[in-house]
Amino acid sequence: MSLPPLAIYIHVPWCIRKCPYCDFNSHAAKAEDIPEADYLSRMHEDIRQDASLAQGRKAQSVFFGGGTPSLLSASAIGQIIHWVEHYIGLTDNAEITLEANPGTVEAHRFAGFRAAGVNRLSIGVQSFADRLLQTLGRIHSADEAIRAIDIARQAGFDNFNIDLMHGLPDQSEAEALADLHQAVALSPTHISWYQLTIEANTEFYRQPPTLPADETLWDIQQAGQEYLASQGYNQYEVSAYARDADQSQHNLNYWRYGDYLGLGPGAHGKYSRALTQGGLSITRTKKTRLPKDYLNADRPLMRQEESIAEADRPFDYFINAFRLREPVSLRQFEHSTGVPSATLAPVLSLLVARGLIRWQDDSVATTDHGYLHLNDVLSYWLE
Repeated sequence: MSLPPLAIYIHVPWCIRKCPYCDFNSHAAKAEDIPEADYLSRMHEDIRQDASLAQGRKAQSVFFGGGTPSLLSASAIGQIIHWVEHYIGLTDNAEITLEANPGTVEAHRFAGFRAAGVNRLSIGVQSFADRLLQTLGRIHSADEAIRAIDIARQAGFDNFNIDLMHGLPDQSEAEALADLHQAVALSPTHISWYQLTIEANTEFYRQPPTLPADETLWDIQQAGQEYLASQGYNQYEVSAYARDADQSQHNLNYWRYGDYLGLGPGAHGKYSRALTQGGLSITRTKKTRLPKDYLNADRPLMRQEESIAEADRPFDYFINAFRLREPVSLRQFEHSTGVPSATLAPVLSLLVARGLIRWQDDSVATTDHGYLHLNDVLSYWLE
């Protein structure tokens, strides 16, 4: 049995400032206080430790996420890419993405990142309205965001994502659409556009801001999707819009239930292994979370490994696959999970009866109604 495609996620846990809405594993630090040398030393060990999990597969994508990976030097990013290529390997034309803040300091590093091997940027703009950027605790201005995108293009990045949020505190429909108009005017290849949600363990959770009414949120979503489609940005995932050739290969690998190695503090991973007696084992991994513990050479890098039981794999698969607008192949489900698709019939039949999915031969897909109520669709596998 052939194994799924492989991707690599690399977590950089430091930010200049912790945003009030952020519940990611990120930690405030001044740029000069980031322990880059210690991080590189442990990352080298992390890559070597996990290389065997690739099982001969080359990585088709690498994603530097955070935190703010653009706080690292270009030489550090280049060194990590070199180690990935040396110990694991990269496919031809592998997509290598780096998340970047549009602040002045990071933007002036873009040319170095491009020379180091990064070929795609994901620029965390969030909004082009200064009032909303201040509310979100961002350290850049709207003008800096626009300049950063110009700098990225001049540095040779012809493939980049603009990250935007909507449903922001006291945001009107007109303001949300103005953000999209400005983004489209900058001609990114990809736009991530998602609604702000209040997560536990954030400043916004402790002191909730005033968010738009549900009716306004719905109007923003509908109007924004229509506008993006009219400009050639097709929704291919819940919050991802792109011209067809410019979909994020790294994120597609997540949603199609590919394997990925998670490197860095708190990074999650997933790997499959063919069993000698037939079938698959699927294991999720989690690295030591806190940066100080991850950097401590006396502590193990791997915090947890957990096998995914066959009974749990349908939910685990469809919670990813149904995020995509594309139909799901039941043959591919079997190949990726090792679970016979015939076992899905009772749940699929119920979902069809309730108008939540369409099922035809080997293919299943959510209806428009089902796509708007994915939690309801997925709940049937938890009953």
